[in-house]
Formats: sequence, C-alpha cells, structure tokens
Amino acid sequence: MNEKDSTEPTIEEVIREKDEQKQKDKYNQYVGNMTPKNNCLVNCLKAFLVGGTICCVGEGFSSFYQYLGNDKELSSLYATMSLVVLSIILTGLNIYQKIGQFGGAGSIVPITGFANSVVSPAIEFQAEGQVFGIGCKIFTIAGPVILYGIFSSWVFGVIYWVGKMVGWW
Repeated sequence: MNEKDSTEPTIEEVIREKDEQKQKDKYNQYVGNMTPKNNCLVNCLKAFLVGGTICCVGEGFSSFYQYLGNDKELSSLYATMSLVVLSIILTGLNIYQKIGQFGGAGSIVPITGFANSVVSPAIEFQAEGQVFGIGCKIFTIAGPVILYGIFSSWVFGVIYWVGKMVGWW
C-alpha cells in the first residue's frame, strides 16, 4: 500500500483549516492534485484518429453504394443514412459513448454526433414510458440545435433576400 505524501492536503484538512488564506491555499493545492492531467497532443491525435475513422467509414459506404451502380449524389445520401443508422446502433449498444470517451471531439462528426445526441436522451429516459420518456426527452440536446439552425437559416435567408432586392448579389 502506498503511503500518501504528507504535503498533499486531504479534503478533511482543507475543511478543518481555520485561517481563510491557508484554507484557500490548501484547497487550490488539493484541486491541483485531484485534477486529471491532460496531454493536448495526445488528445488531438485521438480526436483525429476517431474523426478520421468515422469519415473513412462514410467514404467506404459511399464507394460501396457507387459500386452497386448508384450515382455519386445518391451514394452520398445512402452513406449519410448508413452513418446515422450505425451511430444509432452503436449508441444503443453503449459503444458510441466509449468511442466518445476515447476520441473526445473527434466523435462529434456532425452526422454521427447529432444522431448520438438525439438517441442518448431517449435511451436514458425510456423507463419513464413512451410519451414522457422517449417522446419528451428525445430532443433535449438536439432541440436547441434544430431551433437555432432553423432560426439562423431564416435570418440569413432574409438577409440574402434583401441583398437580392437592393442588388448586392
């Protein structure tokens, strides 16, 4: 059993300290010791690896659908749908969460990350029933994204329309 370094304060020592300044110093030292150390380069490489793998799988789907005789546009549509279905299945099997823990930001490639954000709350709250669990919670995370996406597209559409009217475009 490893003996703890006597210079590292425990939370009990921090709470018992009466001097306010010493308590702040001990607390900051405690937080510094408890905070996990991250390596930015390793995190970036993991994100690149995971995001790149997801994109390569998407390209593989697209190539497969083109091989089956579809044109590029239809193949891209099928590849997108396949990535969404694969993301939903991996989320349901609790595999996508592990991919996200490993790859961090690389796992939120827009198509698969959005599908995961829609399905996760539905799975989490399915015990509450079809309407209140799945039906109400499915858009907990994705709802604001959809709302602001639609609103911003409307605002940019109005700006574009006005620009066309006054001759900017």
